[in-house]
Amino acid sequence: MLGLDSGMKFDPAADRDFFQALPPRPGVFLLEMKDPAGQPYLARTADIRRAAERLLRQPEVPSKKLNLRAVASRIRYRVTGSKFEQAIALYEHARLHFPRRYRSFIRLRPPAMLKVNLRNAYPRCYVTRGIRADEAFYFGPFASRRSADAFAEGFLDLFKIRRCQIKIRRDPNYPGCIYSEMKMCLAPCFAGCTQEEYDVEVGRVLETLDSSGESYLESLGREREAASEALDFERAAAVHKRVEKVFAALRGLPEIARRIEELNAVILERAAEEKTIIVFPVRGGLLDEPIFLRFGELESQPRSVEAILREKLEPQMNTDEHRLKQQTQESSASDSRETSQLHRERYGLRDAAPELAEHLSLIARWFYSKPREGEIFFREKDWPYRRILRACARLLGPAEPSQIGAQPPA
Repeated sequence: MLGLDSGMKFDPAADRDFFQALPPRPGVFLLEMKDPAGQPYLARTADIRRAAERLLRQPEVPSKKLNLRAVASRIRYRVTGSKFEQAIALYEHARLHFPRRYRSFIRLRPPAMLKVNLRNAYPRCYVTRGIRADEAFYFGPFASRRSADAFAEGFLDLFKIRRCQIKIRRDPNYPGCIYSEMKMCLAPCFAGCTQEEYDVEVGRVLETLDSSGESYLESLGREREAASEALDFERAAAVHKRVEKVFAALRGLPEIARRIEELNAVILERAAEEKTIIVFPVRGGLLDEPIFLRFGELESQPRSVEAILREKLEPQMNTDEHRLKQQTQESSASDSRETSQLHRERYGLRDAAPELAEHLSLIARWFYSKPREGEIFFREKDWPYRRILRACARLLGPAEPSQIGAQPPA
C-alpha cells in the first residue's frame, strides 16, 4: 500500500510555520479531525501546501468556501511523482476510510469489456461492464463502451456466431434474423446448424481473441499458401481478401485489450524520490505491490537491477503459468467431454477478486489518458527486461541505458 508517510499536527496558533513546513508538491493528503467520530478529509492535489492553506488558513472575509481550521487536528500526506501513483494512493486510502462510498468518491466505474458467456448453450459475444467469476470469457479493457462496440461490430463480421438476445429454442419454423438471411450467422434459432458446429465456431472466436488475431491469421496464411502451391489462384485471392478483412477488423484493437487472466504487465512511473522509479506490476488484471527501484542506492548493490526485477516478478508468474498449462493439458486430455465444457475450462474466468474491476478501471483510465505519463510493458512469453531498463533510463533523464542495471565494479 502507498502509505501517507509524512504528517504534522495542526496548531492554529502556529499556522505560518505549519504551512511553510508542507511541501509545495503534488500528492495525496488526509486531514484528521479533533472529534474521533468526525469524517477525515481526503483529497489529491497539485500542491499540498496550497491545498492546506486553502482549507486551514484563517479566512480574511466571511466566505461559504469549505474551511476546516476549527475542526482539523493533523495532516498526513504523501508526495507523489506521477498522476498514476496519485490515483492509486487516493484509491487505496479512500477504500480504507470510506468503505461504503469510495467508488463514487473517486468516480470509479468498471471498464468496458467483451464477454462471451460460455454457460449459455449458444454463446454470443457482447459488451459489458460487469465482471464476475461465472466461467465466461472476458476480453479488454476498452477505452469506452462505444469503442468496444465498434471493435466488436467489425470483429464479429469475421465469424458466424449469433448476435441476437433471444432464447434459442431451435424451432425450424422460426423465421430467423437479418444476420441469418445474409449468411452471417449459423442460425441455431431455426436449427440451421448442430450444437457441435456452433461450438466449433465459438472456439474460433475465443482462440482468435485469446491470441489477438494471430491464430486466425496464421491459419489463413497456411490456407493461402496451400492454394498457391495447388495453383488455385482464385481461392488464394479469396483467402487474401479474407486476410485483409481480418487486418481491418483488428486495426482498432488496443494493445492493452486481452483476456483478463493474461493481462500481465508492468507500469513504470518516476517517483517523487530522486533517482527512483516505481514499478507497478499487473498480474491477471490486478495491481500488485509496487516495486521501488532506487538507483542511487542500487549503484552499491552486488546485484543488477534486472536480477532484482526477476526476483520480484518471476516466482508468481511461473506459478500462474504452471496452473494455466496444467488446466490446458487437462482440458485437452478430456476428449470425452462436450466442447462447450472444454471452452469453459480453458477460457472461463473462475476466480475474480472483489477489486478486479476496480484495478482494471484504474489501469484503463491511465492507459487511455492523453497525454499519458510513464510507460507500460506487457509480458508475452517473458518479461522484456532490457526494454524495461531502457525505459527507466528515459524516465530518469540523461542517464545512459547501459549504466542502469549494470553490475557495479568489484
